[in-house]
Amino acid sequence: VSLCFQMGTPYILNSDRAMPNDFQLQQNSSTTNGNRENKAGVNVVFSFIPCFIFLYINCVMLYTLRSKPVFRETSRYLLLYNLLLAETLQMILAQMMFLLAAGLVFMTRLVCLLVVIPTIITTVTSPFSLAVMSLERYVAVCFPLRYACIVTVPTTYGAIAVVWAISYANMLIRVIMLTALDSRPFGQLMGIICAKSTLFQLKIFSEFESGFVCAEFVSVGLIIILSYVGVMVAAKAASTDRLSANKASKTVLLHMIQLSLSLSSSLVSTILTGLHGKVDVITFRHLRFSLFVCLIILPRCLSCLIYGLRDQIIRPIFIRHLRLGINCEIFKFYTQYINQ
Repeated sequence: VSLCFQMGTPYILNSDRAMPNDFQLQQNSSTTNGNRENKAGVNVVFSFIPCFIFLYINCVMLYTLRSKPVFRETSRYLLLYNLLLAETLQMILAQMMFLLAAGLVFMTRLVCLLVVIPTIITTVTSPFSLAVMSLERYVAVCFPLRYACIVTVPTTYGAIAVVWAISYANMLIRVIMLTALDSRPFGQLMGIICAKSTLFQLKIFSEFESGFVCAEFVSVGLIIILSYVGVMVAAKAASTDRLSANKASKTVLLHMIQLSLSLSSSLVSTILTGLHGKVDVITFRHLRFSLFVCLIILPRCLSCLIYGLRDQIIRPIFIRHLRLGINCEIFKFYTQYINQ
């Protein structure tokens, strides 16, 4: 202002000159917000593309495992179907939670609980399914003569029921604790994004989570390790088919890798909680996106790649269904393009 008066310029002219500068700052702020929204939209698109691809592969595998009577009447394939079903549901729920978080969709505590419940159930189901599958391979290699008596379709369904019962019990305990210990009404609107860590905020929930996760992975890890050792010992025995034993040992080893990836995916929320406030917002979003794709989405498709390509019975049928689906989609797209 003093500079304008020294130059003989009225103050009103200085004010008029200041207005475009303020408008420019607002425009720059809007542009920055728009760029952030565009980056968030790009992250959503790039997260949706691999999720859609892997979801399609999993659905083709699920259809393949129900397409032949041999798959519906064999314990090994029934256990694989159960694992794939749980991982496919996890993938769908994870993508839905990511979209809700990216869109900043807030909901009531009751709606958030209904969204989180299936996530908790399916997350617990996968490790125990891997343990049952490892035991099935152990019995097949170490007790081949008694395999048909021990591993039957009814016992397989019973093992699957036990796995899901453990998952439901874990969820039920959490819901009872939330109802009894958290005094906030379920109809209250949450001011933060819906997630397991934001819904179960009390310290006792984190302690229960840590204890359950440790017990879960120690028990499942011991089962897989003991199964692997038993299969390796049987592979060295002269009375055992070494080819099938070596193949079974590789399968159990892959179960251990899947368990490690499952443990890594369960630690994503813990990692993000530790990084929150220590890095800037943009870096935090990029880390959240990277962890989501690498540790949550990608491991959910490993079962299809492991069993769909290694199994000599599944592989040709799986590839045929996969190609048929792709060709049908291309044909539909071409037909719509021609009609337009």
